[in-house]
Amino acid sequence: MLDIAEELVGWCERGRPFAVATVVATGGSAPRQPGAALAVDGDGTVIGSVSGGCVEGAVYELCQEALAGGPQASLERFGYSDEDAFAVGLTCGGEIDILIQRVEPAARPELVGALAAAAAARPAALARVVEGPAELLGLALLVRGDGSRSGSLGDPERDRYAAGEALALLSAGRTGTVVIGADGSRCGRPITLLVESSLAPPRLLVFGAIDFAAALARAGRFLGYRVTICDARPVFATRQRFPDADEVVADWPHRYLDAETSARRVDARTAVCVLTHDPKFDIPLLERALRLPVGYVGAMGSRRTHLRRLDGLRETGVTELDLARLHSPIGLDLGARTPEETALSIAAEIVAFRNGGSGRPLTGAHTPIHHDAPHPATRRAGYPAA
Repeated sequence: MLDIAEELVGWCERGRPFAVATVVATGGSAPRQPGAALAVDGDGTVIGSVSGGCVEGAVYELCQEALAGGPQASLERFGYSDEDAFAVGLTCGGEIDILIQRVEPAARPELVGALAAAAAARPAALARVVEGPAELLGLALLVRGDGSRSGSLGDPERDRYAAGEALALLSAGRTGTVVIGADGSRCGRPITLLVESSLAPPRLLVFGAIDFAAALARAGRFLGYRVTICDARPVFATRQRFPDADEVVADWPHRYLDAETSARRVDARTAVCVLTHDPKFDIPLLERALRLPVGYVGAMGSRRTHLRRLDGLRETGVTELDLARLHSPIGLDLGARTPEETALSIAAEIVAFRNGGSGRPLTGAHTPIHHDAPHPATRRAGYPAA
């Protein structure tokens, strides 16, 4: 639900009742992941998507039924059916569970608060009961980044356990389901919670104010990153040259990274792209970046430049384990030549690495089309996710 927060906040501000359908669980080659949502208001206006088109019509009707006085919350399952070509289902062969829930904004401050936090990119997690006793279905608990919370799952002990699980997923920047006991413990009748995390956008730090950086800024913005361009040369690091960047900084790259690290503005979702290919910038910058728990570190340059760069980094004391984290030469092999093609190559590698993809063509492959994103903590050298 938080993926369509900006639109839903407007409905909430106007006190507009709506029904929201949220993907709770998926199986097989389902097109959307848990947390994806579709909402319908009393006028029949639709925002969002739960399946990319496969079951939207049926979900729309269920939302209208909920608005017309149907169940406050219900769980529906959609799967593939080859017996009836016109049956409602997923033609991709997947399976999805969807929570349909009627929302009266005035009566659900915890949901309104979660939507407001997501729209403003403030850290928060929303835990909703998606499977369990009927009287609990749809109950929600909002847990903010500072640990404060609102709403309830019907029991203080249950709220305490749920809050702990929600904060754990929030710290990892993940959305997913967890199971706790009906009495709040880890035993007894189970209750399944969908926990949706809201965080500030991930960061893309691009070092080197060159034309390739301008194209990468456009690609990063398209992918939802907050993009920073940094270069030690003020004449090149200008807003006019990089209109698609959220921030343009004239500073020595390693000094800027040190400051951002000290301020805790880099995390496991951060991607660092070094396009300077100049040892006086590259070596001190990469020495720091490779020792940070960031999600991706890549550097531009020829294979010969790469080998010289590795020697320089070894001289500074960077270990072989940390050197193995470096994506260099940066990007996937697309035969790229122009800045735009190169940016696509780099962005594709970042996405593949983030989601555990191989970067190989899907044609003829026997691997899943959709991957479960690996936990950020496993994105280190030596792990299969890399």
